[in-house]
Amino acid sequence: MPAVQWSDTYQLGVAQMDATHREFIDLLNAVVDAADEHVLAQLDAFIAHTVEHFAQEDRWMQETRFPPLHCHTAEHENVLNVMNEVRGMVAAGKTEVGRVLAREMAPWFDIHASTMDAALAAWLRGKSFAPEVKPLCCAPA
Repeated sequence: MPAVQWSDTYQLGVAQMDATHREFIDLLNAVVDAADEHVLAQLDAFIAHTVEHFAQEDRWMQETRFPPLHCHTAEHENVLNVMNEVRGMVAAGKTEVGRVLAREMAPWFDIHASTMDAALAAWLRGKSFAPEVKPLCCAPA
């Protein structure tokens, strides 16, 4: 059962951001739904995507001089630190911890997308900043 479903409330009006967020949700759900022997691989794909996802947003914030850049990038860093800690636990055989992370990422994403990312999207639209739409790195298996 998916931890989060894509909905129109996640549409922020920046096509590349919206596409990236769809991929994020798909990969998050792939971790939740993975069989034990596939949790680590799915988590690795989710982490790889998230690294690129956050780097993409960080670049946009730097390029456009987004005023709350440091707050937003600090949030990204904290999430990646937690993901990497959990990855170590999953690699040590605690596969359920990977699923717990993914399930907990669902409410985090809901809040992050509707606040920090919505503010960034509004900023980018106001700057007429329209990055190319392309997939990041990782499709769910």
